[in-house]
Amino acid sequence: MVLVENIGGSQVRESSGSGSWFAEPLNPRIPRTCEPRYHAFVRALVVEDDPTIAEFVARGLREAGFAVDHAADGDAGLTAARGQSYDVAIVDLMLPKRDGLSLIDELRRRGVVTPVLILSARRSVDDRVRGLQAGGDDYLTKPFAFAELLARVQALMRRATRTPEPTTLTLDDVTLDLLSRRVTRAGKGLDLRPREFALLEYLMRNPGHVVTKTMILSHVWEYAFDPQTNIVDVLVSRLREKLDRPFEKKLLHTVRGVGYVLRA
Repeated sequence: MVLVENIGGSQVRESSGSGSWFAEPLNPRIPRTCEPRYHAFVRALVVEDDPTIAEFVARGLREAGFAVDHAADGDAGLTAARGQSYDVAIVDLMLPKRDGLSLIDELRRRGVVTPVLILSARRSVDDRVRGLQAGGDDYLTKPFAFAELLARVQALMRRATRTPEPTTLTLDDVTLDLLSRRVTRAGKGLDLRPREFALLEYLMRNPGHVVTKTMILSHVWEYAFDPQTNIVDVLVSRLREKLDRPFEKKLLHTVRGVGYVLRA
């Protein structure tokens, strides 16, 4: 190993004889800013032919709570990714037997959707574009600090597990379609103006919770102050006239001195 310099609390080294570069923390323990820790059922696959870099990355991920598997070439990486479900894969581009781009492309062709962080000494824009177009989700160049690698891995996992935003909201017999902007109650269409729709959407996103006039002003009008008018009362009255008056069961309730609540 040849020590090059210190960058951000990491020793930047060249892996002897390989021409590969990485950043090794001066303190081998993961810094507290890299938390949270994960349980062992969160699995990562490291596909890296340089044993020093592979051990460095795997050790850091394990200290962060990951269960880590290592593959030393592209074929082994493909076999591992097809045989086991991983939460994230870290793939070097310069691999023996099968290069990283070919590996990622084959994984995507086979329907494997594991988020992939590409790790490479190739720094040009064209290299990064090719990596992302092949199916990579992020690209980190060497030398790197482990704190950044872990932060990127965590971001990939958050994006992969994010629940899709609903396109419809439902409360009791009320359905609000966010795409068509159509509202029905008991199968009957309600003709709402834009601000009435916005108020109903806000209330339906917070069912059973009291929302204050200030909260409604902020959400519907984007006011950061109270204009000292009764515009909220007027809007609630108009919505109640359409939402509740024709029906026996009342859903929109006033909490005196506090605000309003939509309750089934």
